[in-house]
Amino acid sequence: MSMFTTNAGTQSVLPPEYGELVTKPVEALSVAYLTGTAVRTNTNKYHVPILATDVSVGAVAEGAEITPSDAAFNELVVIPAKFAGLTIVSRELADDSNPSAADQIGKSIARQIANAVDNALFNALSAPNPPGFASLSGISTVSAPVAYANLDPFEEAISKSEAAGGRITAWVTGAATALEVAKLKDASGSNKGLLNPDLTAEGRRTILGRPVVISPYVPADVVYGISKDDFLVVTREDTRLDVDHSAYFSSDRVGVRGTMRVAFAMPVAAAHVRITNAAA
Repeated sequence: MSMFTTNAGTQSVLPPEYGELVTKPVEALSVAYLTGTAVRTNTNKYHVPILATDVSVGAVAEGAEITPSDAAFNELVVIPAKFAGLTIVSRELADDSNPSAADQIGKSIARQIANAVDNALFNALSAPNPPGFASLSGISTVSAPVAYANLDPFEEAISKSEAAGGRITAWVTGAATALEVAKLKDASGSNKGLLNPDLTAEGRRTILGRPVVISPYVPADVVYGISKDDFLVVTREDTRLDVDHSAYFSSDRVGVRGTMRVAFAMPVAAAHVRITNAAA
């Protein structure tokens, strides 16, 4: 029986669990999911507790009463925004019961959604896009020279993140900036690169032990240092695929739409660092 059989109009293409045909490829393709901590919610709002003040702790004499104290929490409320992708396929492909056909359709939509999610993460886009790093108030900043001569800006970024309680786990930048840094040599007249290869992933570069992730959506001359534990990618558990046979009736094609709701939470903004050189 066809996996994509529907009645007239727009209906669910597949059972709810087939939303994974979109979710899993997006998580594999999107830089947001590669560098952040994925969390799931089944509500339209996700509440992130933020520790404002710690419990008071001090030395106490033996047998003396311990003075009680309470931790104070603030709350960050995140509302996942809807990202949608649409692909047009032949009726024959849509009616194909082979699971690989559904996989390919899901991947096509997932690429669109992954690109839109990363664009929102690294650029200040208007609503309904969720706010990302480009509009993050309180993010740590580092100024770099027009042309990199060493890794000092990255050392400073790590220090600033650590001072805020963070731990940079990845650098994200555009291909041109990554190439500029990759060309740095360990000494004048040397052909040995300053960066160390990541031996666990062929061809991947690292800066000070942190992997370099390339995204075309990071503005030129900007590098983000991301603390994975302080970056939540919130996904609602209602990703779905829908099909419509009517819109493309005259060409015997089928429209397949995928929707996924995603938002970002950075409860400790200063744990992340934006490195900007003078050219930017």
